[in-house]
Amino acid sequence: MHVFNDARVDTNLFLQLQDLATVLSGDVDLKFDYNYGSLIDLVDYKLTASSFWDNTNPSIKEPGLKTDVYLRALGTLRHSTLPEMKVFVESITESHLPKFAYQLFALLEDLRLEEIIKHDRPGTVQAFSVRRKAYQHYFGTQLVVNANRNFQLDELFCLIYLQLAADNPEPAFPKATTSQIQQLEELKSLLFQVFEARTTSETARIAEQIVFQLSGYKDTLNEYFVFPVSHIERYEKNTLFDELTRTDPLANCDFEMVDQDESEYFDQEFSTWHRENKNENRKQNFLQFELEQGTKTSILGGGARETEDGDQAMASIQGASSQSKQNDYSEMEALEKEETPHKGGQSDEFGEENKDAVKIDKVATKPTNDDMETYQIFVADIEPYKRKLAKTIEKTIEHKKNQPRQDLIFGRLSKKLLPIVLEENPRVFYKKHEDSKEFDAAFTLLVDCSASMHNKMAETKRGIVLFHEVLKHLKIPHSIVGFWEDANEVKEDYQPNYLHRVHSFTDSFYEQNGPKIMQLEPEEDNRDGFSIRVMSKELMDRREKHKFLLVFSDGEPAAANYDQNGVVDTNLAVTEARKKGISVIGMFLANGEIEERQDLTMQNIYGRERVMVPSVQELPDHFAPLLKKLLLKLV
Repeated sequence: MHVFNDARVDTNLFLQLQDLATVLSGDVDLKFDYNYGSLIDLVDYKLTASSFWDNTNPSIKEPGLKTDVYLRALGTLRHSTLPEMKVFVESITESHLPKFAYQLFALLEDLRLEEIIKHDRPGTVQAFSVRRKAYQHYFGTQLVVNANRNFQLDELFCLIYLQLAADNPEPAFPKATTSQIQQLEELKSLLFQVFEARTTSETARIAEQIVFQLSGYKDTLNEYFVFPVSHIERYEKNTLFDELTRTDPLANCDFEMVDQDESEYFDQEFSTWHRENKNENRKQNFLQFELEQGTKTSILGGGARETEDGDQAMASIQGASSQSKQNDYSEMEALEKEETPHKGGQSDEFGEENKDAVKIDKVATKPTNDDMETYQIFVADIEPYKRKLAKTIEKTIEHKKNQPRQDLIFGRLSKKLLPIVLEENPRVFYKKHEDSKEFDAAFTLLVDCSASMHNKMAETKRGIVLFHEVLKHLKIPHSIVGFWEDANEVKEDYQPNYLHRVHSFTDSFYEQNGPKIMQLEPEEDNRDGFSIRVMSKELMDRREKHKFLLVFSDGEPAAANYDQNGVVDTNLAVTEARKKGISVIGMFLANGEIEERQDLTMQNIYGRERVMVPSVQELPDHFAPLLKKLLLKLV
């Protein structure tokens, strides 16, 4: 699992925040991510929450992260004006304190947006209260640190936050230096104007005046807040912001009289209004097209109404474009976001995070003498546990059912007796179906071959050998596949993911193939979600009733552009497979004691369906109850 700022990703909370960002923004394409600050990324088209909350307890962390989403999805996207932000950034570059200026603007704008959000959505008040108390404690602590280290502007920034967040206009700051308290007094008249600010331009003006009033300071050393929109220099019209908050008028303002009787008019009511979304302050029309050129007419429509908060989410209509078979419209400006196939990778079939991943099969070679010797040692090691695991599987998984045999000359008498009258040698007997000797199950053993497995690979191979010997003994078809991503070959739009085919379903019973397992070795990165989806697809093509995917891993997906999203993507891949009826089990075979963080990592991905054992000898005892529970679910 990816470590982000020394914190593990809680997949359930991450998915909840992703859903929250999607619903509140009204844009299904807007991704959610963690970052060092909360912002809207115009290039990667995502909303981020701050890693500041990782170091807080759960009662603070969840509401804190949610307020980050509220501020960006309900605040920045709907009530901030990007052109005014861009003007502020361009003007502040002339300042001697740009880092301080960006953070000050972010703080002031967030305070303005917070009040709007709490007014429009009272249900957010409690979360914002938690946010404010957490930041008050944090900046109170930082104030003392900065004062002791003589970080003057950092100290002043802490004072500014504490002043604006205080419950009374004259809070006491006994740990602050006299010079910075005096400077704060001189800025109060400007600072208090933020409570009257109604627009982004007013916030920018206040921040700009404060910055240019300060002299004799070095810029801040620490970064407490980030600018709420990244890559703002790339901003152009027809972006995410315009789609949600478009209010600009037509470039021309001419007018044409049109005969009402000669015009086509369709009076159709669209049920899209919701009383909770009423917003009387917005003045643009609903379902308007992104047109800057046009002519006004006298046609009376069905009565265009003012939009409500959330209209754009409800009216978002998207479709995929493709080459027309008749007229060529390539020269026309698209009104919708075009979805084009990605150059280098797969389709979204294997997950959005894996669109550049390319599957490369590697076939295991003929075992060497060393492989065969090592394999025999492993077989001898697992022999005492083989019978125990085999008995568990044999008692739990049902055999395949043979169909009843009809039209026999002896056996049970059938109810269909007409042949006795019509035929010279009637066959009116049958035999009930019987269990075959084959088990109605198929297994895939998927092995993480990333570099992080180097200290667990020997024990993992022991576990693979144990399962292989047991499944071979029970004649249960199974495949064994190692997976990794070659970090050295990764390029833009190209992420090669190798699947080391040690055993296929067709050759898993061959005696001489067992030693091929020894060829599994730690390689480079691992893109677990991609490999799980590929193997799930192959398992779905099997006819067996019970399908099992055992993922032997340390639970730490990490690959190019995968980061902490790898944990969430892997969890999604596991969930998708389980919905299809595949039992996915996370297998963690340690080479000693299992750390708490390792168990938490596996839990975040596989939930309760995980096996955490310190060594192979304990595997049958841990695997047996889980297997029984899974099969009871499937009955």
